[in-house]
Amino acid sequence: MNITFLGTSSGVPTLTRNVSSLALKLSQSSEVWLFDCGEGTQHQIIKSNIKSSQIKKIFITHMHGDHIYGLPGLLATLGLSGNSNGIDIYGPSKLRGFINSALSSSYCKLSFPLHFVEVENFATENKCLFENDKIRVNCASLKHKIPAYGYRVSEKDKPGIFDIKKAESMKIAPGPIYSELQQGKTVTLADGRSFNGDDFCGPPRKGGSFVYCTDTVFSESAVSLSKDVDLLVHESTFSEEDESMAYEKLHSTTIMAAKTALLSNAKKLIITHLSPRYTNKNSITPSDLLKEAQKVFPNTYLAKDFLTAEIK
Repeated sequence: MNITFLGTSSGVPTLTRNVSSLALKLSQSSEVWLFDCGEGTQHQIIKSNIKSSQIKKIFITHMHGDHIYGLPGLLATLGLSGNSNGIDIYGPSKLRGFINSALSSSYCKLSFPLHFVEVENFATENKCLFENDKIRVNCASLKHKIPAYGYRVSEKDKPGIFDIKKAESMKIAPGPIYSELQQGKTVTLADGRSFNGDDFCGPPRKGGSFVYCTDTVFSESAVSLSKDVDLLVHESTFSEEDESMAYEKLHSTTIMAAKTALLSNAKKLIITHLSPRYTNKNSITPSDLLKEAQKVFPNTYLAKDFLTAEIK
């Protein structure tokens, strides 16, 4: 899995940073999942290596405009292009009304179905939000001025590496049977010989995991959601110096984000959702924000628009 940042600014866009959005590309799949969709997200997608036709799920953290205003336009464009078979949209209960109102008011009829999933109960009851044979998604309530939710995507363990040479030495011909063996299945050949796939595979490989937390002040639920995660993407709207403003607006400082990574035993942290007040021309720059976080959690990186990061 890998992620591409499509917007890394807080509140309003700047010349170098658009408002919040992030694309997750799944392993061994053409699917793309979108997290938040601020205004202008579809323009960012065009400039990136992401194909909008591959978007199958959209996860919205909360109902503030810098996280949702790009959604009606993106859906309308997908409808006009005819490249979508349907999209699952996860988010707060008010999201359905916002999207339906925007589309109906602009006389937009989509050529594909939308499936809405309201996440409140899943977060409150700690229930799995989505699961298939390869992946699992959970969510948790964050601490913001309005209801906000963080999301965790966890790959299930993958089969061990298949020993092709061993299979060849047993005179097993290449083909679909190799796939069955790699899945640990027992197969019987035309000559009557049977083989257990586990005998040809190494130990299972642990899947990757990713957490997306914004908007929130420091939250114990974010720590729990991020436990032992491979990659934590966490908002860092304010510098350590502006901590009082962070508490007032219920956003995180660099130190809060780093503390979340440290307490959760995350392997890597990328800070995003930076206030536009921090530019290279001001007294506190984005590089300064990065250094602040690294004092607490050294394996911290700074997000920028179009940055792509491998999860594992």
